[in-house]
Amino acid sequence: MQPGSASPPFSRADGTTLSRHLLEKAIHGWLGFALRTTRWRFEATPEARALLLHERGDGTQPGLLVAFWHEALALSPALWWWTEPRNPSMRLHVLISRNNDGRLIARIVTPWRIPPIHGSSDKKGKNKGGAAALHQIRQALAQGHTVAVMPDGPKGPRRVIQPGIIALAEKTGIPILPVGVQCTCLHAPSWDRMIVPLPFGRGRIVCGTPVSVEPGNRDAASQTLTQRLIAVQEEAGTQAAIYPDMLATMPSRAVVDGPVHAPVSPHRPKPVGTPIIWSMLTSLLAPGLIAMLRVRVRRGKEIRERTRERLGFATMRRPDGPLIWMHAASVGETLSIIPVIRAILEKTSLPTVLVTTGTVTAAATLARELPEAMQAGRVLHSFVPLDVPRWIRRFLRHWRPDGLVLTESELWPNMVAACNVAGLPVMLVNGRLSRSALTGWRKLPRMGEDMMSALSWIAARSPEDAARFRMLGASNVFCDGDLKTAAPPLAADAHVLEAARRAIGARPVWIAASTHPGEEKQVLEAAKILRASYPDLLTIIAPRHPERGAAIANEVKAAFPSDGQPPRRSQGEWPDASAPVWIVDTLGELGVLFRLSQIVFMGNSLIAPDSPMEGGGHNPLEPARLGCAIMTGPAIDNFEETFAALGKVVIVVRSAQDLASKVKALLDDPTRVAALGQAGERVATRDQNLPSRLADLICRTCDCS
Repeated sequence: MQPGSASPPFSRADGTTLSRHLLEKAIHGWLGFALRTTRWRFEATPEARALLLHERGDGTQPGLLVAFWHEALALSPALWWWTEPRNPSMRLHVLISRNNDGRLIARIVTPWRIPPIHGSSDKKGKNKGGAAALHQIRQALAQGHTVAVMPDGPKGPRRVIQPGIIALAEKTGIPILPVGVQCTCLHAPSWDRMIVPLPFGRGRIVCGTPVSVEPGNRDAASQTLTQRLIAVQEEAGTQAAIYPDMLATMPSRAVVDGPVHAPVSPHRPKPVGTPIIWSMLTSLLAPGLIAMLRVRVRRGKEIRERTRERLGFATMRRPDGPLIWMHAASVGETLSIIPVIRAILEKTSLPTVLVTTGTVTAAATLARELPEAMQAGRVLHSFVPLDVPRWIRRFLRHWRPDGLVLTESELWPNMVAACNVAGLPVMLVNGRLSRSALTGWRKLPRMGEDMMSALSWIAARSPEDAARFRMLGASNVFCDGDLKTAAPPLAADAHVLEAARRAIGARPVWIAASTHPGEEKQVLEAAKILRASYPDLLTIIAPRHPERGAAIANEVKAAFPSDGQPPRRSQGEWPDASAPVWIVDTLGELGVLFRLSQIVFMGNSLIAPDSPMEGGGHNPLEPARLGCAIMTGPAIDNFEETFAALGKVVIVVRSAQDLASKVKALLDDPTRVAALGQAGERVATRDQNLPSRLADLICRTCDCS
């Protein structure tokens, strides 16, 4: 040591004191021991899994930004240990401040092959290494590496995103993957309530839908990222049941597989009685429900000869052998479970599948999609009994199913409770629970808790939905993907398609699909604007409810008075060379329409200021699977996660004028239409194995495997 040296006693070669070195070793050892003895559960959306494992298909995405709250910093190695064995090419860096605490953390994680990038945002004229860190991050991303960032660090405020990560994502075009991590722990008395893991506990890692930042859209992206980070962290913190067949104690490398495949609980849920108030209310309303059915018959929404099925009476005998009851409310839910039904029919146990629906259109969809199975008696259809206790019991006495599979948000208290009391497992596939639905159930906490405790398991369609189910008290919840991303392309009658192409010829065409009252007026206004640029343009309107065809025809005649009565598909009419609008008021022909034009507007999303329509959108994956460029209005709450997964592939329109402008831009640029269609198709066909996995799980749960 030179005279006058100020080096501290017991200084090491790297400048740290012996006491600090021992502290680092102690923390490193504790973290390693705690994290590796924790029983981890991993959940990820298909997009998140593809990004982590480089299953991106096009090879154009350079690197990845991973974001988690600063409080979960100590748990970040767990994600790395899960990913590295599955993606050996992955290189992880973590952005850490260059203060003393940051250097301490860096020395702790570096031995786990997680090199730090030191720096944080420069503030108040102080150079905190932000510019240098930004340069290093961009280099790492350009090399295809992954960079983990705590967007509320290094000193908060807690769970408030700083602008740096949003600006970085905007400049690089790199998506941000929101990650939530939680385990059995203590919380440090720090500004972020740092999570300190405890050994031999349970933990969960949840990867949500990635966030892309479009140029000039930082505020919206920051809000979206905040919401998703909060959602995944809350979900990770929800203590659900952990089962040995899906988890293993973590050794030096994580062995938990994902996306998580659901466990089958070794025990039935504890029987829960029918909610007394709901049971009494529905029983008192039974005469009124019968009157309502008669009104629906007159309106064509029920089949007169089969209305007794709605009271629980059967119109066919129960077949011998195992029988799985699957319920889908309407067309969208029915289409989503068709691949699962096909997978069940392939089982060696040869179970029969009884499908109940709530609408006539769903029944027609089932008959159209599975004609051979229905003719052979492998698939049966009945209209679902209304949720009156004695009607449900009557239905169960006749059919004696081995289990009930509900779809999306079809949760009926009397139905679930009756099955539970009878000892039948009740499952929920593609579980969906919107924010508004969660709010409604929370007003009836006892009923919601009873409902959730009666379910054997829930296969949620997204981490956000899974978190909401757990908030209501569900325990056996997992997320393995959205069934609507695994459905096959919509079928098309070859003869109808050829006839339509002959009638249309070489005219430019665009489609407004699944429209609702109030939207057709805006579509027609857009059509009038467009015909100024494309005089021979054909607008095809396919209403969600075909019985509205005549009313829409009157609107078309008012919009185009000189063109006579518009052709209607339900009347066997085809458009001639001068018809501005063709109304396709039939069922099951969207597969034909999406092959006639790649430009599609999805309805139930464009709400006029004076319209009573609530909106919510319709499934955009149906046109996406057929390579269509998709437009939608802003009211898409029912399919928020699906539209988020498609991201900038979808074009949002906010008025008739905006719709006309966006359609014209697509008509003017066929190359862009093709590019949007290809990008959407990749998203819409990403998980073709999900139906088979769910079919296996359903059969095991029902003891039909």
